[in-house]
Amino acid sequence: MTPEALAWLQRFDQHLAGERRLSPRTRDSYRRDLDALVEWCDRTGLDDWAALDAHAVRRFVAQGHRKGLSGPSLKRRLSALRGFFNYLLREEQLTANPAEDIPAPRSGRRLPRTLDVDSMHQLLDTADDSGDPRLQRRDLAIAELFYSSGLRLSELVSLNEADVDLRDRQLQVIGKGAKSRMVPVGRKAQERLRDWLGIRPELAPADKRALFISRLGRRLSVRSVQQRLQRLAELAGLPGHVHPHMLRHAFASHLLESSGDLRAVQELLGHADISTTQVYTHLDFQHLAQVYDAAHPRARKRR
Repeated sequence: MTPEALAWLQRFDQHLAGERRLSPRTRDSYRRDLDALVEWCDRTGLDDWAALDAHAVRRFVAQGHRKGLSGPSLKRRLSALRGFFNYLLREEQLTANPAEDIPAPRSGRRLPRTLDVDSMHQLLDTADDSGDPRLQRRDLAIAELFYSSGLRLSELVSLNEADVDLRDRQLQVIGKGAKSRMVPVGRKAQERLRDWLGIRPELAPADKRALFISRLGRRLSVRSVQQRLQRLAELAGLPGHVHPHMLRHAFASHLLESSGDLRAVQELLGHADISTTQVYTHLDFQHLAQVYDAAHPRARKRR
């Protein structure tokens, strides 16, 4: 690609940051997908954005499919292309969006792994008594909050102490796209949080805003949360890898099983599109199908 063409990538990133106010992580995702397009254009001899037509975009997507990219990854890549080309249209660098009507190849939808109610109780009632008791209180507050409020890992580590309102049992969360939402805090999570906040000053410097901090008084990192949660899971005797998103999945699927209110679950999870939340209806049906197969006289296998 020519230097003039590449300069539009930098302008687009400034547009995403300034006008659309997207997070650095989301902008990095856009940039990776567009960098892949630049590499493909260089290999195929295309040196300007106006040289890309729908046929070229289809070939680019097909190459990603051959390399093993999943349906969701290709869908995300096409979304990045459409956003960039729409920006070039606005800036009068293109006369049409070559990615506008190109669908991503379909792939089977993989259901998220989750934990059943008994496993969640087992995890949340486990204590690691092998180390600093202050960190044990912190870890249990973290686990309870994941399950109580359905937080993403990035949302949890970015929480500040001022975001917690224990009197009204709610949290202010900054989610994807820098969108703010209020989420409830369950009774047990409230108790664990109050317990942690009681001893937090022993670890936190006076000017530290982060809700969850490390032994050294720093904001707790994503990696540390993952490691500490896995440690709790091992102590609880849960098999396999247990990661924070599984607790978010458990929150959503258990709430949907009890309430049947998909729209409410969407709001609590902070999903912009309800189709993202609908995966939990598949989880719910999976559970019903297992009950049916085990209980219905004409469904049970003969022994």
